[in-house]
Amino acid sequence: MDQGRIEIEPFVVRGEYFKSLADGRVVCELCPRACTLSEGQRGFCFVREARNQEMVLTTYGRSTGFCIDPIEKKPLNHFYPGTGVLSFGTAGCNLGCLFCQNWEMSKARELDRRLDAAAPDAIADAACRTGATAVAFTYNDPVVFHEYAIDTAQACHQRDIKTVAVTAGYITSAARARFFAPMDAANIDLKAFSEEFYQRQCAAHLQPVLETLRYVARETNVWLEVTTLLIPDENDSDDELARLCDWYLRELGPNVPLHFTVFHPDFRLLDRSPTPAETLLRARARAQAAGLHYVYTGNLSDPNGQSTYCPACRARVIERDGYTLGDWQLRAGVCAACGATIAGHFAPVAGTWGARRLPIRWHR
Repeated sequence: MDQGRIEIEPFVVRGEYFKSLADGRVVCELCPRACTLSEGQRGFCFVREARNQEMVLTTYGRSTGFCIDPIEKKPLNHFYPGTGVLSFGTAGCNLGCLFCQNWEMSKARELDRRLDAAAPDAIADAACRTGATAVAFTYNDPVVFHEYAIDTAQACHQRDIKTVAVTAGYITSAARARFFAPMDAANIDLKAFSEEFYQRQCAAHLQPVLETLRYVARETNVWLEVTTLLIPDENDSDDELARLCDWYLRELGPNVPLHFTVFHPDFRLLDRSPTPAETLLRARARAQAAGLHYVYTGNLSDPNGQSTYCPACRARVIERDGYTLGDWQLRAGVCAACGATIAGHFAPVAGTWGARRLPIRWHR
């Protein structure tokens, strides 16, 4: 635990980023919701609570599960491909996505029944023991377990383990730098390029996400990749894709990988069909035509759309079929065919973790 962290009781720590009001209420300043809470009341995320005119995190050291996943599942295709990443999350989320695909975790309310216990040092030690390259804060959004994620990231760095944030990027400018400072890589969801979509489907706003993307790309050394889940008749129109790609190229640049993924009906959005493969292929072609160098398709069988190609000579440098790597034509991070640099972080050889998923159980 961070030396300055105040533990109030087991699994409960004093939170960061709040202000106390004269009437006894507390305003959370971690995410743009700015939940204003009376004593004992929990915020929209469920895991942050007002106590004694302060804010506390109620899930510090408690997780909905630990598993070694392929790094490509985050998805990250340019951050030590083929390696295993120890992934975990907690209960709670600060978005209200009707199509949430991890809703059993992000919307969990029965904390004691659902959560395993593991301190930051124990997680970092487990990553070392299992040979994981990195620890990923994922499944729900790590913004809501800000303090737990930061302390775990610091413990990982003490053991030369990388850290990954998988997040919707819904965080205030005040908290943004503190959160991303100990992260080595991030995949940020850009759920749509429409304020109306964010309000109706996510109970949130688009602009704070765009600000987070711009901040990470321009003002940090965090390796960034972005994911957009394409939902039929919601965020897949040609006009919206064109506006997304134009903004992306202008604000993030051509070398930030973009993943278009298939929607499957889930949670409260069950009246839509899965995304047709043709929609992802069209989106990928549009993004490439706009000038983005690394555009991927996900959640479907598409080796061409999942492989990495050199932006200079178009040679295939990393072959992928799902989470399994094939032919590897990188030499010290450059294309073996023409010598052009491939953006990202790469080991000298391809990782061999493949599609395995290894659950890790913890005991109190």
